[in-house]
Amino acid sequence: MLKLQSQSIELSSQDDKGVSVDSEVLSLTGRESPAAAADRAANAAPSHGATAGIVASDDGNPLRAAEDPALAHDWWRTAVIYQVYVRSFADGSGDGTGDLAGVRERLPYLAQLGVDALWFNPWYPSPLADAGYDVADYRDIHPMFGDLRQAEELIAEARELGIRTIIDVVPNHISHEHPWFQEALASEPGSPARERFWFRDGLGEGGDQMPTDWVSSFQGPTWTRTTNADGTPGQWYLHLFTPEQPDLNWNHPDVRHEHEDVLRFWFDRGVAGVRIDSAALPVKDPSFPPLPHDPAPGEHPHLDRDEIHDIYRAWRGVADEYDEPRILVGEVWLADAARFARYLRPDEMHTAFNFEFMTQPWEAQVLRASIERTLTEHRPVGAPATWVLSNHDITRPVTRYGREDTGFAFDRKRFGTSTDLELGTRRARAAALLTAALPGSLYIYQGDELGLPEVELDRSFIEDPMHFRSGGVDPGRDGCRVPLPWSEHGASLGFSAQPSAQPWLPQPAQWSHLSVARQEADPHSMLQLYREALSLRREREDMRTGALTWLDAGPDAIAFRRGATFASITNLGERNVALPGNASVLLASGPLDGTELPPDCTVWLDVEPDPHTSA
Repeated sequence: MLKLQSQSIELSSQDDKGVSVDSEVLSLTGRESPAAAADRAANAAPSHGATAGIVASDDGNPLRAAEDPALAHDWWRTAVIYQVYVRSFADGSGDGTGDLAGVRERLPYLAQLGVDALWFNPWYPSPLADAGYDVADYRDIHPMFGDLRQAEELIAEARELGIRTIIDVVPNHISHEHPWFQEALASEPGSPARERFWFRDGLGEGGDQMPTDWVSSFQGPTWTRTTNADGTPGQWYLHLFTPEQPDLNWNHPDVRHEHEDVLRFWFDRGVAGVRIDSAALPVKDPSFPPLPHDPAPGEHPHLDRDEIHDIYRAWRGVADEYDEPRILVGEVWLADAARFARYLRPDEMHTAFNFEFMTQPWEAQVLRASIERTLTEHRPVGAPATWVLSNHDITRPVTRYGREDTGFAFDRKRFGTSTDLELGTRRARAAALLTAALPGSLYIYQGDELGLPEVELDRSFIEDPMHFRSGGVDPGRDGCRVPLPWSEHGASLGFSAQPSAQPWLPQPAQWSHLSVARQEADPHSMLQLYREALSLRREREDMRTGALTWLDAGPDAIAFRRGATFASITNLGERNVALPGNASVLLASGPLDGTELPPDCTVWLDVEPDPHTSA
């Protein structure tokens, strides 16, 4: 290992935004403060987190074996979870669309990458009005992906490699083709079938005005009017997303019982947990008041209402029925830290997605403040934080970090935004190591480990309703859903088992150099960086369980220590940052400049242990 000679880094008692942290100003080998020790005890994941062994596959590649059951109980606290967008991962049938057969064939790749679990976007039967988030049947698999038997085999085969399965559940709404909604449409106003949804008479003369002024998450109105059997205008029904996604009425016992039964259906088949889509939305104020300009916490008519916690307490009870308890992961977008933490109380969800961190710009002070807020939010409830750079909805990091605006907001997405992909790639590599070094669980969206950029698709290929409901201004989310390149050649770059098959979304020709095959042969590729990072993350106890202690490397750097001997430094500025002496390089996202860290680079260091600080 390379020995670096430079000035020592010191702990900072305050971040650059004035957010207090519980550390004294100490050198790298300084003594831990009592407050920091208390935080470490509160935040550290249990040392009995899941650890898998290594075995060799038939082709000689290392694969992880199933973990020791005695170590598995709290696996989710430090897990690496890989998001699989099935339609775009791998096509095993040869029709140009990703499927479960393709995922099964690529399980060795995922095991070698070093992931602990796979999170699948909805794989259920659906008319695909919103990429499968309009579910028509929760107890089956969409025919274009395979069938229920294949799903069961995939769950079992992945688990044999030490990889668990997490699936999406969408409690806020179902598809307009779901039998319940079809029954409701065929029924009279006030019927039991309609009570499972939010059917209301319109306002104004003839009921031709929508019941509320609520705005859709996809822009536009939230109510659609039905047509009676005689052809006259009927009632309106609520949909916070598209008209093809009618909202469910969670005051109805049928809705609650159905979802609990669905959880058991999949848990009985070996699913290790569920990711809960739009988790703060299902409960509505039945009086349907106007949207207040600035609602107080808990007063929004369809977001984060207090009654929602009864639902997730019941779900937690279902999850805890199993010998190996299943986990609940929430998609919770809330600005209020205290309200957010309520979803993570010990009798509710295990973890929640960290969207706040993911959408921040590439600025040291802003990102560090976001990390500190995240850890502070989770501290009172003892839940681990989650870290993620992108997902199936968010512009990919390589593209986002190469733009003038390096943050993310849905309403700022536009066609033709200029991107420096070389700069974005450097920053995405640095961000990958930064997030992998933070305490908690790590999510990786498929293709980010290859450094894939966002694709600006021709409008003729776009399917995302966000594009159409914006009047064509928003390019939509399909640009991060383009099928993965597995080889350098062929019509689909190895995505499809049939070499001549065209993928359902076109891949850029230049993606051949980003393919798995090309990157496996390049020791400096993004894929190899991810593999090395996840291997170190698994091997080092301080990276799994060590508390985070901030270090001071200047205003343009994010630096911290985990445990006694691991340190991470990310340079987000324009000038080199001096590296500490008496440290060895474990991994760097780019070439180092002697004893200094260049801009847009992260380095992991093995530092001398502090005899006064435990891991």
